[in-house]
Amino acid sequence: MTQSYVIIGDGIAGSSAAETLREEEPDADITVVTDEGEALYNRILIKEFAKGKLPEAPISIHEPEWYDERDIELKLNTLVTDVDPDGHTIETHEGETLSWDKLLVSVGGTPTQLPVDNSDAEGIHHFWTFQDARKIRSHMEEADSSVVVGAGLLGIDLAAITAAQGVEGKYLMRGNCWWRYALSEEGGEIIHNALRERNVEPVFESGVDHFEVDDDGRVTTAVDPNGDEYDADFVGIAIGLDFNTEILQGTDIECDNGIIVDEYMRTNHEDVFAAGDITQFHDVILGERAQNGAWGSAKEQGTIAAKNMVDYGTEEFRWVSSYSITHFDFPFLSFGHPTLGDDEAEAKYSDTEWRRLAFKDGKIVGGVLIGDLAPQSKYKKLMREERVVADQKDVLMQEQFEIEDLDLEEEAPVE
Repeated sequence: MTQSYVIIGDGIAGSSAAETLREEEPDADITVVTDEGEALYNRILIKEFAKGKLPEAPISIHEPEWYDERDIELKLNTLVTDVDPDGHTIETHEGETLSWDKLLVSVGGTPTQLPVDNSDAEGIHHFWTFQDARKIRSHMEEADSSVVVGAGLLGIDLAAITAAQGVEGKYLMRGNCWWRYALSEEGGEIIHNALRERNVEPVFESGVDHFEVDDDGRVTTAVDPNGDEYDADFVGIAIGLDFNTEILQGTDIECDNGIIVDEYMRTNHEDVFAAGDITQFHDVILGERAQNGAWGSAKEQGTIAAKNMVDYGTEEFRWVSSYSITHFDFPFLSFGHPTLGDDEAEAKYSDTEWRRLAFKDGKIVGGVLIGDLAPQSKYKKLMREERVVADQKDVLMQEQFEIEDLDLEEEAPVE
């Protein structure tokens, strides 16, 4: 009997799931539903488009023909309004009902709104979709001053976009360091200096109390909680994501700031799976529930989810994610869960070379490398194998680190 699969969301998680399902089930009915107006595109490259470095053409990954060739039905501009796990159906905003044997939810999130006055004014942008990038790029062409809010990975993308477009900017941060849960002040200062060189000034212990607007409702000024005012005819906000779990309201699917899944990407309903940013998954390396929005992680989750939708228990999600920043003259890479752990080690080697490792129960659970990325594969290997190495920090922090320099058990505990 032909199986039917419905995937909600056509990001990299949903798309890789659809591709894997077709490989695993040549005769299955597969439908992908997305509220976006275009098929899968490269979220990593949209920042380069917004910076004016790339045209639109390289951003798209799948044209509609890609789905046709694989006999996958793609429904664009289609919002799912109801999910009925017991009845094995979903309903769209047009009143269409789709039945399924197995469902994958990979809808990601929506940028968190800043809860201050005038945060919805004209000229204030969030950066998440290709359409967001188009609006940002267009606005940048006429902007003279900017403010960016949000000291994380998306926030620095916005800061780099303003710099690339030659717009003078202020980067407002609540703490004393960019991405302060993953970097110390010493590591953060490398990033701060690189921003200053590009005419973006970090402002610490700051934030936004409210925005001021002109008579036409366009933003003119950001006022921080200290009363300081910053001119801004362009504002970029990146303070996090609100995960789109409302799609499952009224169901028994377990959620907690995301959809809770096991290591096979299955929810507490045997026929409902989830993948991508929205998942709170059981991380078999970390030994606890985790969440990760990196592109590679979402792609792998989609693949693993599909395999387990076909044959549950086939393959667990075991992955060390990476996230790189390419805005500066030096490389930057984070891996795993650098903001977690109960111990840490760091070292600085030059004005643009620094690294930090996070540990839990003596094992590496994440890290950040600035300047020299050569050790990344070695650290990831130790993390995947769950090696206890925190007692050898002096070796781990050697500039020319080699695994052979560690005193390890002969057999790796995990392959």
